[in-house]
Amino acid sequence: MENKLLEGTKILIVEDDSSSKLYLNKILEKTGVKLLNADNGKEAVDIALENPDIDIVLMDLQLPVMDGYTSAKKIREFRNNIIIIAQTAYGLFGDQKKIMESGFNDFIIKPIYSQNLIDKLVANLNKKHPVY
Repeated sequence: MENKLLEGTKILIVEDDSSSKLYLNKILEKTGVKLLNADNGKEAVDIALENPDIDIVLMDLQLPVMDGYTSAKKIREFRNNIIIIAQTAYGLFGDQKKIMESGFNDFIIKPIYSQNLIDKLVANLNKKHPVY
């Protein structure tokens, strides 16, 4: 499952569950992306500050220290052009509306399937950098 469209993209995975983090890393390693990881929302903000070349943040919403909503808002304060995608177990319309109003570009509902994740990342990159 290689996808050269993501090759070289720098992605920050923000996930406090170690098995979920390992799963996401394993999927994305096969695509040639550069990966960074954070265990909580505050760490995500700090890493985003230190790495202005991050293209995408894949953010869990239920995080210790600082939740995903708050950390997305803080990242937006200094990186308005970054793609931030929420990972959530909640797919209800009200939840989706709150996610989009909180500064996320998109969301993906758990459980996350590998091809759905790759398609979602490629689609968001194409929105930011259209290929003609």
